[in-house]
Amino acid sequence: MKRRFLLALCMSVFSVSLFSQAALAAPTLTIGLIPAEDAQAMLENSKQVISSLQEQLGMPVKPFIATDYNGIIEALRAKKLDVAYLGPFSYVLASSVANVEAFSVAETKKNGKSFYKSLIIVRKDSGIQNIEQLKGQTMAFVDPTSASGHLFPSAGLRKNNIDPNKYFSRVIFSGSHDASILAVANKKVDAAAVADRILASAIAKGVVKESDFNIVWSSPDIPESPMVWRKDLDPALKKKIAAAFANIKDVKWGDQGILNGFVATDDNAYNVVRDAAKILNLDLKGMK
Repeated sequence: MKRRFLLALCMSVFSVSLFSQAALAAPTLTIGLIPAEDAQAMLENSKQVISSLQEQLGMPVKPFIATDYNGIIEALRAKKLDVAYLGPFSYVLASSVANVEAFSVAETKKNGKSFYKSLIIVRKDSGIQNIEQLKGQTMAFVDPTSASGHLFPSAGLRKNNIDPNKYFSRVIFSGSHDASILAVANKKVDAAAVADRILASAIAKGVVKESDFNIVWSSPDIPESPMVWRKDLDPALKKKIAAAFANIKDVKWGDQGILNGFVATDDNAYNVVRDAAKILNLDLKGMK
């Protein structure tokens, strides 16, 4: 009797051990998110997309939000992430140092398009009306690898024979578009380069007032931030991931608002970003 009890106990422990190992070995899709907003807001606004992916793929989806764009790029390069949401410029940087490619891009109900613009904003009461009047002022960019928060405005200034490294009395990198907007609103800096849709979101939330700002420069169209995956993922899994993103509609996605859906894109869509980098003589591989 005692032997049967011990045998049953051992079998039970063995079964639990096998179950625990299987649970630990269960595949998980890791997805990196750029810090367009503060980390908590980005996580909160991505919940529905993460939940939909988990349901469709039948596997856990684990989000990861880095403190900056480089954190996501490094995680992709180290194969710590399977999929990531990157800014256009951070994607171009990632594609130059890691084995990744863009596959999908969000289209929102708000504007029904898959592109946006970079703006340079100032306080209306500053009296500044154009970029020529920014000489000697303080300037906030978002991050060295932000397309709308650094690359495109810097290239735009260069086209106007302005060296952004010498033109301003002080330049800071705020870390997020929201922080840059608030820096201008609170008179911490005179001007800032931000994405138009993130400024619109801050205005809609009542964080700032549209009447408080002047726009002194606007970029050409920038392709929206892409979803990217590691090229070495299993082709069958990539097919499921692409289909899952295509099926996600009518939910909130980060700072972009309610989704029409994700539409297919590819690496060639981001050549305009590479062209802007050429204007600034940037060594893309050397930046990482």
